[in-house]
Amino acid sequence: MLELEHGFRVVDVHVQLDPDEQRRPRDAGDPESIEREMHQAGIVGGLVCSGPREGSYLKANNGVARMAVGRPVDAIARLDGALDPGEGAGARLRNLTASRGDNHASPADVEQYAYDDRFVGFKLHPPIDGLPDAEVLEQLEAVGLPVITHGGWRFPPERIEATLLEYDFPLVVSHFGGYPLQADRMNDAIDLLDRHDACYLDTAMVWYRDPLERAIMEHPDRVLFGSGAPFTHPNVAIMEILTLDVPEDAMKKVFSKNPARVFEELAP
Repeated sequence: MLELEHGFRVVDVHVQLDPDEQRRPRDAGDPESIEREMHQAGIVGGLVCSGPREGSYLKANNGVARMAVGRPVDAIARLDGALDPGEGAGARLRNLTASRGDNHASPADVEQYAYDDRFVGFKLHPPIDGLPDAEVLEQLEAVGLPVITHGGWRFPPERIEATLLEYDFPLVVSHFGGYPLQADRMNDAIDLLDRHDACYLDTAMVWYRDPLERAIMEHPDRVLFGSGAPFTHPNVAIMEILTLDVPEDAMKKVFSKNPARVFEELAP
């Protein structure tokens, strides 16, 4: 794709960077390609995390941190857990007997990541990785770094509110809580912003104009740009925002000011 010329300072809070070559999407996902595509799109910085794993994320997180060195990105540590994030009777029954294993993130892991200057926050993907238990979430609250959580049909906004938003740390809900393409849940996630001051939304793979415009107009300080790279080209993700009917100042907030307020490492 040609380089975009848009005049905005842009940082990207939603990029997957996998240290294992065998796990990367074909013809995409390696550090050089991601860095090149970010440059083409005019993105000057961003956050990267590992893709999914079986077992502990320790090796993958450290691999991502190493790959971020010397590049215009910062690493966030991906955490897993033993709990089923669902709300049905089956999930509740499974959670009664679930316990944290050696492969699951512990409070000590959270503390270690938090005080390792290679990591600037955390990533949760409960539908794939499970939900951390209360002790781990309490440690996340204690260290106070921002947390990004996947939001979608298997972990909708009401479950995010019930399980994560009771804790006091900045929480960024990816995909407006509606992946894939569930506008009703995207609007439910926007409603969360009315009730929770420390809740934010990222725009990764939100391809509906109405929820994007609604969130930016109603909560201009709470929407963060995320591309979803390498699964979506950053150029495409930026054009989704540039073509919205919102003020230029609101775009500046989405592209740079809001991400930098939540993740200070992304500031100019």
